[in-house]
Amino acid sequence: MPTFKTGRVASILEERQGLQRVSVHLGANIENAFVLTQLTGEVSVGSNVVVNTTAVDLGLGTGGWHVVHWNLDREEWSNLGPGHIMKLRYTSLQVDAGSAEESHPELINASDIDGMPVVYVPLHSQLPAAILGIKSVNPEARIAYVMTDGAALPIAFSDLVASLRDKNLIDTTITSGHSFGGDLEAVSPPAALLAAKIAGECDVAVVAMGPGIVGTGSRFGHTGVEGVTWLDTARSLGGVPVAALRVSFADDRVRHQGVSHHTLNSLSTLGGDGVHVVVPTVGGEEESKIRADLHASGIDQRHHVVNSSAPDILAAFEANGLVVGSMGRPASADPILFQAAAAAGAYAATMIRTES
Repeated sequence: MPTFKTGRVASILEERQGLQRVSVHLGANIENAFVLTQLTGEVSVGSNVVVNTTAVDLGLGTGGWHVVHWNLDREEWSNLGPGHIMKLRYTSLQVDAGSAEESHPELINASDIDGMPVVYVPLHSQLPAAILGIKSVNPEARIAYVMTDGAALPIAFSDLVASLRDKNLIDTTITSGHSFGGDLEAVSPPAALLAAKIAGECDVAVVAMGPGIVGTGSRFGHTGVEGVTWLDTARSLGGVPVAALRVSFADDRVRHQGVSHHTLNSLSTLGGDGVHVVVPTVGGEEESKIRADLHASGIDQRHHVVNSSAPDILAAFEANGLVVGSMGRPASADPILFQAAAAAGAYAATMIRTES
């Protein structure tokens, strides 16, 4: 069950569209919280607020931040959305986010993404690597980021997406399912991919959940299983399904060493055959381990295992002023995780159709 506390806003730490980061007096302590302004409106220094402290109380990976649930100094608040499609349905924070179809009627009967490559990236932290991989091959490619509802739901929460937008590395954002706050809203995976291709006029879509993947440690009890649904959907709509690997040589957990069990169990067991599974050509023992893991799981018999090189991703992050890390480690501590995503992006860029 959730835990709520009341407090008073001590300071505004940071603000951008859709998000405030604040400090709050909670009893004798001053603690950090974030405000999703699309849902509750903004707060000011001195505002009396209700704060959801559940995740921090449980020690979950939210970065030590509470969530402001309501501003007690406000008797009412209204922020009418663009349409009638609700997200976070049947909760006290349900929001009329609308849908891409309401503003783009050409989507109503659409059913084909016309060969568009769709890259599924297992971790949110791998998103900028996939984007830069695409740009390394095709700098002019129009790129959509499709955010799933497998982790964080508000796109405003992602510092990475904010940085990528500021640097014009993403052309449009689409929030699917119960995730919300993108340039376009979609209620399902096929609707999201069609919106990327038709409404967003994009050449390639990169699909990834927001920050905070959820997992139980079991074979299929993790939100990464969503990947096969997205890859199958891409194929069914006439696109090219491209899978980036979750791979690590720095994770202490055995199940995530080499190719993660998230990737191995999902691609070997669930969904249809014929996904383009991209191996980063990093050489040495690391590449041998990746190939051995894919073979042992039977993925190389079910799918198209393809090779792809990638730019020096650490140098690319630095050149673009991106600060990237994963699972509490900087990118430099686990570079192959990001090379894998960059290689998938580079491969997808070679599959973009050009007009004759």
